Amino acid sequence: MAKSATGRWVSRVGASGGGKAYKKTRPANFYGAIALIVIFGLLAVVLARYDYQHPSKHAAGVSPRIGQTWYAGLSIQACGARLGYLTTDATNKTAGLTVLTGNVIRISPTSASDSGKNATLSQFAAEFPGLIASTTQLSVPKPTGVANPKTTYTNGQACPTGSKYAGQVGKVTYAYWTAFGVKPKVTTNPTTIKFTNQMRVTMAFEPVNITPLAPTAKTAQLMLAYSTAATTTTIATPVATTTTLKPGTTTTTTPTATTTTPTTTTTSKG
Repeated sequence: MAKSATGRWVSRVGASGGGKAYKKTRPANFYGAIALIVIFGLLAVVLARYDYQHPSKHAAGVSPRIGQTWYAGLSIQACGARLGYLTTDATNKTAGLTVLTGNVIRISPTSASDSGKNATLSQFAAEFPGLIASTTQLSVPKPTGVANPKTTYTNGQACPTGSKYAGQVGKVTYAYWTAFGVKPKVTTNPTTIKFTNQMRVTMAFEPVNITPLAPTAKTAQLMLAYSTAATTTTIATPVATTTTLKPGTTTTTTPTATTTTPTTTTTSKG
């Protein structure tokens, strides 16, 4: 059967892939889309490479990070008297917030739970065996980590007979000093106290009108000594390596050994 004129025209259009107008626009739109895809792909690769080679400060995380070590001074007081130092738990390898000699806190995060914004006074209490520090209670354990009723205080409790503020109602309070020579910041919420390097902090149970005292001068001096030793050790390493080339010197990375190096060298020359 012979095809009509219309049928023949449709057949020709189908065989050619469309009408003249379509044939003119299809290649431009198609290749334009391909070009855009290629351009955006290249831009994405370039940006990814730049971000990898130039990480931002935020990408490194908030300090203190895992691998960093800071120190802080701690004091605990109740009803006008300072309590004894906490038992050293520096051998605890799972905790990033530990206590050294003289109530110095070593802040050396081991996980996300105690690094960055999570390096708080509240987290320190959670990692120290038996220590409780909340908005309503302060409980200092015995050296064995067992709760001690004599050093457990709760909001609304009266200071015991014989204490400086005997009979006065007390409240759990926390004070911290971010630098020497500044006034303390006082709060009742330990989760808001994020550690900074060489910060001093006091956990207290006192009447509402009493501002907690800062950690003792001894604790502050030990805190600074730990910080200085850590910094000096890092700087002294190449010095110690150099002195090993001289007769009679001793290889060491401690600040003390580095200081005595000239004496040893002089002796070897004599």
